[in-house]
Amino acid sequence: MSESTEIGEISAVSSLALTAPLPLTEHPAAVYLSSLSPGSRPAMRQALDAIARTLTSNQCDALTLDWAALRYKHTAALRSILMERYAPATANKMLAALRRVLKEALRLEFMDARDFARAVDIANVKVSKELQGRCLSAGEINALMQVCFADPTPIGYRDAALIAILRGAGLRRGEVVKLNLSDLHSSSVKIYAAKGGKDRTVYLPDAALTAVQDWLEVRGREPGPLLCHINKAGAVTLRRLTPQAVLFILDKRGQESGVENFSAHDFRRTFISELLDSGVDIVTVQRLAGHTSPELTSRYDRRGEETKRQAVQFISVPRRK
Repeated sequence: MSESTEIGEISAVSSLALTAPLPLTEHPAAVYLSSLSPGSRPAMRQALDAIARTLTSNQCDALTLDWAALRYKHTAALRSILMERYAPATANKMLAALRRVLKEALRLEFMDARDFARAVDIANVKVSKELQGRCLSAGEINALMQVCFADPTPIGYRDAALIAILRGAGLRRGEVVKLNLSDLHSSSVKIYAAKGGKDRTVYLPDAALTAVQDWLEVRGREPGPLLCHINKAGAVTLRRLTPQAVLFILDKRGQESGVENFSAHDFRRTFISELLDSGVDIVTVQRLAGHTSPELTSRYDRRGEETKRQAVQFISVPRRK
């Protein structure tokens, strides 16, 4: 069955559009989104919009879809489509959001328990056991920084500061673009309303601080976003970068430096792996990374087999005399 046929069958079963707007306090999707941290809402709203468009052949978004009308035949077909369109982790995140919205529909008494139980009875997409992402080598990070240093324009100074922060503090893209000048304190950086709605303090190594201070000499000390846009005339404008802009910057610097196949999140993986490799205890690494548990932090470990080989050399075994 083709994807277009599946979508057609979903939308042909019955109209899934709301016949009248619901107050936000009674709308399952709106209630779910309001329960999230401010930093998580945009991504999950985008996921719900994508689900709604898929279910209705682009006729509805998250707030115009009648979520309570969904049944197992809809959610099962949706899972199949998401599995084809997205990476397993992304598909599972969208399915998790779907289940949460349906649970709100149940709580709000728009959906009965039997229909709810059947609609959410869909398995997650199997995730490959192969670890995603990689560590960046010291040579690759140096190459990325050097192309920024070789750019004498304000863009070069800004991009060097961006990479220094990603590399030196292991921040997420969404966290680095939210930084304000006021969040920078000596060698520390305050992260507000990060993933999970938690605040935390991180610290920058001296070399990263130098790159940031060089950028501030160009940017100036006016209040506003720490990393911001630069217009076509080369003037700094205190307009916040977006997570998508970070991807564009890294792609550009990657092409210039010859560093290929890396993501912004690979800086985070590198940060965590190097801290663990240097002997920092996993609880401290967890706090610096802003993870909810050490187990989650361990998933970012990309040190490879050599680290495990070296680790066992500390084990004492008697030798034959």
